[in-house]
Amino acid sequence: MRQFDTQVNDFMDSLIEESTSLEPAPVPAVFSPPMSDKERSKLRYCSLLCYQMKSCIWRLVTADANALLLPTLVLKRRQLITVFFCRHFRPPHGEGKLFVSRRSLLDELFEVNHIRTIYHMFIALLILFILSTLVVDFIDEGRLVLEFDLLVYAFGQFPLVVCTWICMFLSVLFIPYTLFYLWAQSHSGSHSHLRLYSLLFGTLFLLYQALGLGFLPTYTVVTNSFPPASCFIIILEQVRLMMKAHSFVRENVPRVLAWCKEKKVVPQVSQYLYFLFAPTLIYRDKYPRNPVIRWGYVVSKLLQVLGCLFYAYYVFVRLCIPQFRSISLQLFDLRAMVLCVFNSILPGKIRNKLLCFGLPTELFDSCDFDYTLQDWWNSTSFANYYRTWNVVVHDWLYYYVYRDFLWISQKRCRPAAMLFVFTVSAVVHEYILAICFGFFYPVLFCLFMCFGMMFNFILHDKRKGPIWNIIMWTSLFLGQGVIICLYSQEWYAQRYCPLKEPSFFELLKPRSWIIMMPYLF
Repeated sequence: MRQFDTQVNDFMDSLIEESTSLEPAPVPAVFSPPMSDKERSKLRYCSLLCYQMKSCIWRLVTADANALLLPTLVLKRRQLITVFFCRHFRPPHGEGKLFVSRRSLLDELFEVNHIRTIYHMFIALLILFILSTLVVDFIDEGRLVLEFDLLVYAFGQFPLVVCTWICMFLSVLFIPYTLFYLWAQSHSGSHSHLRLYSLLFGTLFLLYQALGLGFLPTYTVVTNSFPPASCFIIILEQVRLMMKAHSFVRENVPRVLAWCKEKKVVPQVSQYLYFLFAPTLIYRDKYPRNPVIRWGYVVSKLLQVLGCLFYAYYVFVRLCIPQFRSISLQLFDLRAMVLCVFNSILPGKIRNKLLCFGLPTELFDSCDFDYTLQDWWNSTSFANYYRTWNVVVHDWLYYYVYRDFLWISQKRCRPAAMLFVFTVSAVVHEYILAICFGFFYPVLFCLFMCFGMMFNFILHDKRKGPIWNIIMWTSLFLGQGVIICLYSQEWYAQRYCPLKEPSFFELLKPRSWIIMMPYLF
């Protein structure tokens, strides 16, 4: 309890110091109107509100002294702080997402002994996976086998992957920025035919997005037959860079149109470069940053990411590959299929997302961890789960797909906007899997568009209580089992029964279904 009080005191002291140093930013009135006397008075009594928040939090802690409730109290404290910032530091209308300085949710939760013990249990489970693999290999081979054949295969052709990524990154660093700079220069002077300039540079930017970032990396991956992990590196980076380039242009075009006579409206190259590495898809000229980089924290997160990689490796080696390699050689059996789905639930939930975002966030001094991770595991509705599971991608879809769709339709087609967002997300996910696995098998697309849409309306935000969280987790476990099982069966079917001269329509047919068809009918 004393430790929790000390943490609250430290946080409030830093909050008070920051609030007293706040000054209105010199930005144009189009995006941020001058602060009124009432708003300035709000900033002056921020310290009083901070102390009131502290006393409220302390009453919560003393009322529930049981240590098992500390994770809930941590989340309540974060929600209270978020509400405070949203009320007193709300961004101007039309400016979009607000980034504020806060601690990582995982760092706060790991300060609770019970949460840290669960983390230690997973580390112990990884050690047991490693020991079981070494012992079995020693019994079979008569020696210690320290070869990582699956990792070597999955990350094959790595030098070519690095060269491809460097070309992609350099192109997205210079081409979009140069096009935007030239377009902004045409609007800052006394040029005529501004619409013609806008059409020209807009067409060049779209061509670059479609050909330079869209077609060429995919062509490189397909023609060189990259293995799965190498494919994921290139394709995921392709999608990420396309989304970042769109965000940079989308956020800065309105500024140029509003400040057509200003020459300082174009962001600096250093700001754009920082954005390309920052763990967010929403462009801002500046982000909340830590004064120093905690290199010890960076190293610990890097080790955790490597640990997650080996965790996934041993799970697939011990649980997935033996099961699917044997079931792919057997006749179709409904009982075996059902058992395969349920046995795939555990590998399907092995995730390293919780640990990967802390590394780039700390490495680039960024201190707004809330835009990378929220407590999605407490969701009682699929609507909240979709908003919090991947905050980075959700923000991009919300601001640049959903809101722009409503702006174009003049806010008359909200269901159509939601359907469009689901469709875009499902198509991009299926595109990534199809290119990286080398076959078209729209399992994820069907689950996303059918069951995902249905659960989004059935398990909506009005659903509260523990039972709905249990239903959500049950649905997630079952969906992951189906995805892992069906995609793994199709992978081995593609390897064991290749087509000599496949046509386009035969490539669209699931190979595993063709193999099982004689046994079903």
